[in-house]
Amino acid sequence: MCCRYYIDEDAPEFQKIIRQMNSSPLLARWQESAPIVTRGEVRPTDVVPVIAPDRRGGRAVFPMKWGYTARSLLINARTETAAEKPTFMEDWRRHRCAVPSSWYFEWEHLLGPDGKKRTGRKFAIRPENATLTWLCGLYRIENGLPRFVVLTREPGDNIRFIHNRMPLILPKEQTDEWIRPDTDPERLLSFAETDMEYICQSTNCI
Repeated sequence: MCCRYYIDEDAPEFQKIIRQMNSSPLLARWQESAPIVTRGEVRPTDVVPVIAPDRRGGRAVFPMKWGYTARSLLINARTETAAEKPTFMEDWRRHRCAVPSSWYFEWEHLLGPDGKKRTGRKFAIRPENATLTWLCGLYRIENGLPRFVVLTREPGDNIRFIHNRMPLILPKEQTDEWIRPDTDPERLLSFAETDMEYICQSTNCI
């Protein structure tokens, strides 16, 4: 968790974000090596639009690849420990990003009568009454190109039955503050969205 999310390219706000990403000079460099996704289901290693500060500190949209390179691909970081982990601590302090999505996906984690874990239904989840879902992440530069991970936290009460983690999600009005390098990220955690709704539940959701 979180290992999938969805982009509804018909949403007007998403159309604007995608246009801004398409004007980035980084896009041509990514096109040589990774899939660029601006619609539908997003998976780790896809290149997608991500909000981060530009060189002057303003809000900008960059094409970023999902996942840090390590012994194995790192796609998530725990909010509770990111400030202490060598892999994430510098990015937690100064390299934070906001990942726009329509909703994220999660699969039920079930325990069978034999004691073995199995995967159940697939849920599409978003904050109640949300038009976009703003996943909070960290980013870093690898070989001259930006990559990101999604931060996770304890789930809200009404989705705890699905999984024991959820993404860290902030309201849109907090995202400008979140991405600023001089912000103390701990101060914004109290604004995290935890009242979620699930908009479908099936083995083949969306």
